[in-house]
Amino acid sequence: MATAPAVHATAKGMTGAAASFLEALSDDEKAKTVYQYEDGERVFWYYAPLNRHGIALRDLDADQRGLAYALLESGLTQRSYEQAKLIIEHETILGMLEKERGVVSFVRDPDLYYFTIFGDPDGEGPWGWRAEGHHISLNFSIWGDRIISMTPFFFGANPAEVRKGPKKGLRILEEREDLAFELMNSLDQGQTSRAVIYRKAPSDILTFNSSQVFLPAEEGLPASAMNATQQGILRSLVKVYVDQVPADLARERMARVEDEGFDDLYWAWGGPVQKGEPSYYRIHGVSYLAEFDNRQNGANHIHSVWRDASNDFASDVLREHLITYHVI
Repeated sequence: MATAPAVHATAKGMTGAAASFLEALSDDEKAKTVYQYEDGERVFWYYAPLNRHGIALRDLDADQRGLAYALLESGLTQRSYEQAKLIIEHETILGMLEKERGVVSFVRDPDLYYFTIFGDPDGEGPWGWRAEGHHISLNFSIWGDRIISMTPFFFGANPAEVRKGPKKGLRILEEREDLAFELMNSLDQGQTSRAVIYRKAPSDILTFNSSQVFLPAEEGLPASAMNATQQGILRSLVKVYVDQVPADLARERMARVEDEGFDDLYWAWGGPVQKGEPSYYRIHGVSYLAEFDNRQNGANHIHSVWRDASNDFASDVLREHLITYHVI
């Protein structure tokens, strides 16, 4: 049975940021932005370039944009907030690269990032918000003074490494890639044979944009079969994903990983173990899941996601509430 989330200091700031954002919108703009919390739109998420429901940055004036970014910032650490802004700005770099290659499939526009509110931040029931565009999907649910869900949480980068121009050398998501190779290169032959479950890296993260996680948990090398140094690298990599959210949320989620059994985390790899080659990994435990894929565009295009196998979109918390209070 799920344990009720603790009071979160972050919830107050998040609620205030959402309320201020909505207050600055006209009635027509609110009609684009606000959905019922129970609407199926809340559990549809995607990280590809496409038209989305919500209000786009391009439709906001400077003051409204500032309030939208304040909402974005309320769910992130300073580091992950800066990464989010870099990912948005990255559309300009990607657009130039595609134009040089003569392949322009989509409009690459930093203004095509959308904000959506589900429910009423000032109401008594649960509410949520989403910030989403190409290579970003952030999904939070809040109920009073508790954050009841903070996943799916997706960051991507194309190019993963900028190889020319004024921003040459920029790697927005380098830590989650470098630690993974450090861990793989620390394994002995027997450990490697257990960790590698795919000869070739999959073409994308395997959970794709599913609203619920369905993956076999026990594939790869368990943390219990690693030495202390290797476990330390794995723990650092887990924290790269968890530490994207403010400290009160990250502490609670990391404690849950430990409570469920750090030794029961599984490390699975796909592809060669040389940098520059297409690569995939996932870390999967009882409820914790992180996936990373870098195969597209000559292994210079990262997709990475953090999921909660039992509580994406607050499904477990809401189910518990319904069972406790609404089912006779």
